[in-house]
Amino acid sequence: MSEAQDEPPLGRVPDGARARRNPWWIPPFLGRVPEKVEPKYVRLMGAVSLAVFFENFDQAMLTQAVKQIAEDFAIAESELGNLLGWVRLGAVPALLLIPVADRIGRRRVFLGSIVGMSLATALAAIATSAEVFVGLQMLARMFMVTSTATAFVIVTEELAAEHRGWGIGIIGAVGAFGVGLSALLFAAIDWLPYGWRAMYVLGVIPLLLMPMLRRRVTETARFRDQEREPLEGGAAAFAAGWLKPVSSLVRAYPARTLGVALIGAAQSGGAAVAYNFSAFFVQSVHGWAPGHYSLMLLAAGSFGVVGYPLAGRMADTRGRRVVGFVLFTALPVLALGFYAAPGWALPVLWVPMVFALTGSSTIVRALSTELFPTSFRGTASGWVQLVETLGAAAMLFLVSALTAPGESVIPAVRILVFVSLLGAVTLLALPETGRRELEDVSAERSGS
Repeated sequence: MSEAQDEPPLGRVPDGARARRNPWWIPPFLGRVPEKVEPKYVRLMGAVSLAVFFENFDQAMLTQAVKQIAEDFAIAESELGNLLGWVRLGAVPALLLIPVADRIGRRRVFLGSIVGMSLATALAAIATSAEVFVGLQMLARMFMVTSTATAFVIVTEELAAEHRGWGIGIIGAVGAFGVGLSALLFAAIDWLPYGWRAMYVLGVIPLLLMPMLRRRVTETARFRDQEREPLEGGAAAFAAGWLKPVSSLVRAYPARTLGVALIGAAQSGGAAVAYNFSAFFVQSVHGWAPGHYSLMLLAAGSFGVVGYPLAGRMADTRGRRVVGFVLFTALPVLALGFYAAPGWALPVLWVPMVFALTGSSTIVRALSTELFPTSFRGTASGWVQLVETLGAAAMLFLVSALTAPGESVIPAVRILVFVSLLGAVTLLALPETGRRELEDVSAERSGS
């Protein structure tokens, strides 16, 4: 079913709409809400951003407290990459869950994943061994990736073309505040009852917010309007319902599927290496206290996090490819400087490095949802989440593989961050999606 020609595009109100204040959850330094975005879509964005917030919260906890967790479970430094890599691989089963959103709806998959991630995160607080902890974190990761991917699909389908980059950027920026909450807790980790475990107990919060989420998260108009096959049959038919959309995506859009896979894997791999060892680096090499690292995250990182909406706005005006190329290229250079700099220079380099990390993530999120039609959008988002997971895990495993027992992981980190350059080159070969309606992009078969 197509949209009526006399109706305004989704997510837009008529010209001349009265300006309004930002909602409480969008700070003024992130810019004003565009006047043509309806309030109901802003409220929807606020609800789905909770998934990204807690995904960042959970990832930040592991990054910040990895030293304390390793000491608790007697894990050697040379094995840290393996620990982080296995947790990342928990997102692989999400590929089986996310395509279901193209069959039963974005809302159902989103809400179910919120419940799963909340329970798994909270249970990690009582893990009795490294194996149990990793298993629970892998389970939490699966649900987090599913909820986050579905959240970006919801925003992409509901906002008008000229505001999609802004919307995706705002969701990413608000999600990054989860890192700030984790940083505040990490600063007091030596005084918290049960140390790092107390941080994971807060994972139960999304579960407590489910009544609000059920009210505010509605099914997207584009999903309701499309014709689709129902999910029927037993377990075998349900499994086929997972895999069929992926194979169909590859057949219909082979070049785009490969392109977003390369940029997703390259960005995630470089970002994982650059970010996941930062807390361990400043504590082990420079002797920082947990509170010092948290202060850097909160003070310097608050500037870098602007990269989410700013990259989105720049990508809306200057194009995804150009902005993405600059950010993907800057990331390894800044990360190399961070891991080689003296202690006083770390906060100075942290700001642009976080900007490159967050901005490049916005570009990946935008392209992975814009390049494909509605019937494939959930599947494409899941596909990118899969390759991001594999890219990040591969780089983290390589850190351990390149680090001899008893040696520092930092030399390997300085080398592997340059994987993001592969994404920079690939971006230039993909179709430009900025300021174009989704239906026009997906109909351009020359870029398939």
